[in-house]
Amino acid sequence: MTGPPAGHLILIVEDNEKNLKLARDVLRFSGFQTLEAGTGEAAVDLARERRPDLILMDIELPGIDGITALQQLRANAGTADIPIVALTASAMSSDRSRFFGAGFDGYISKPINIKEFPGQVRAHCERGMRGQP
Repeated sequence: MTGPPAGHLILIVEDNEKNLKLARDVLRFSGFQTLEAGTGEAAVDLARERRPDLILMDIELPGIDGITALQQLRANAGTADIPIVALTASAMSSDRSRFFGAGFDGYISKPINIKEFPGQVRAHCERGMRGQP
């Protein structure tokens, strides 16, 4: 058996430095590898270059928003199959419906629960891997 499945590469897209640092630190402590982007444009570029196992996408970003970045990633054959999870403080049921309707593979609300967050991320990674051919 290999090491813990937490070695997944996670792209965290977050423009708030405190939120980014918290997510990064919790994931790294749990054995994940992370990449960070502060804008939707940077997220699209990093995803194309590095092909992360999962993208955690904030919705409200400078430049293009998370939904536009999602659409660009889905339109590119090289990134279309990467699982993308909305990571946002928008917690209304209508927001959740909008995110799933836009094509996100999941939803995690902020502020993150540091005890549950690694397991939530791992579950999304494993779901994404099972969806691969």
